[in-house]
Amino acid sequence: MKPLSAADAAKAFETRARARLLPEPQAPAGDPEFHSGPSDFALNPDLDRYEWLKPGIAPIESAVLVPIRIFDGAASVILTRRAKSMRAHAGQIAFPGGRADDNDGSPAVTALREAREEIGLRAEEANIIGYLDRYLTGTGYMVSPVVATVNSAFVARAEPGEVDEVFDVPLEFLMDPANHQTHRRIIGGRPRAFVAMCYRDHYIWGATAGMLKNLFERVYG
Repeated sequence: MKPLSAADAAKAFETRARARLLPEPQAPAGDPEFHSGPSDFALNPDLDRYEWLKPGIAPIESAVLVPIRIFDGAASVILTRRAKSMRAHAGQIAFPGGRADDNDGSPAVTALREAREEIGLRAEEANIIGYLDRYLTGTGYMVSPVVATVNSAFVARAEPGEVDEVFDVPLEFLMDPANHQTHRRIIGGRPRAFVAMCYRDHYIWGATAGMLKNLFERVYG
């Protein structure tokens, strides 16, 4: 069988993703203790979630955009490196996104608003194709990942003070399970395991890598 060209492979991914991603975002979270989807705790079953989250308080609703662009016949995922001056997660690699505003109305609105603010992506340059499973972070956020294809002509503009770098990672690399590693380090005084993907000098780990793995599992699992 003749291998698919890069353009055909990208188109095949989009077709498969539209069929396998969630067509609507999942409902708002309840008690984080009973969240069974992907989370920072998935690789750490011995951790009591309430050591990291506040008992009886729902996680903070947030959303990220998972922007997939096809350029010169190849598909890639747009990622950001958070500014080193940020108070939380400084210098880490992340999707454009943030906490939901009261008047957003949906995760898609939140994700597109944050993408406009952080990388200059206009809503008309993105085409939402589906949703991933909600992701619970150890810092108390319930993240709704919104997957969208992006106009190939889009030119990113990093927002000073929030984003130090915007870059693309080949989708083929991120969807290869051989690149889905499990790393460990001490976080908050406790050993923690997490998903990591190392692309050139970019260290993608934690929730961002966990959501990318969920994209693989949704589309190819």
